[in-house]
Amino acid sequence: MKLSDGFDARRLRPKGQSNWRFRIGAAIAALLAMLGVLMTLAGVGSLLGHAPAMGELNTNKVGSAVILVIGLFVLYIGVWLWRRCRRRSRQSQALNMAPHLMKKHD
Repeated sequence: MKLSDGFDARRLRPKGQSNWRFRIGAAIAALLAMLGVLMTLAGVGSLLGHAPAMGELNTNKVGSAVILVIGLFVLYIGVWLWRRCRRRSRQSQALNMAPHLMKKHD
């Protein structure tokens, strides 16, 4: 098989985008996940009656439950966004493949 002089294998791969957007997105997602964990722990502690740092929410069980639910929601959003950013950042390094065909090591 004869290769022409003008052949360049690097042209077969798509041009990669800058990776700093995904890194900043992953950092923000990690901060959201940490905030969700802290809010969830504060809500659980307040429901159990062991968290006097919550102030007036410690006496109100409905407020504690609301903090718990909001914390779980923020945790879910943070983990979802972090996984999405990691998947997108790794996608630019490989050939064009569907995201569900990638290895599940995130």
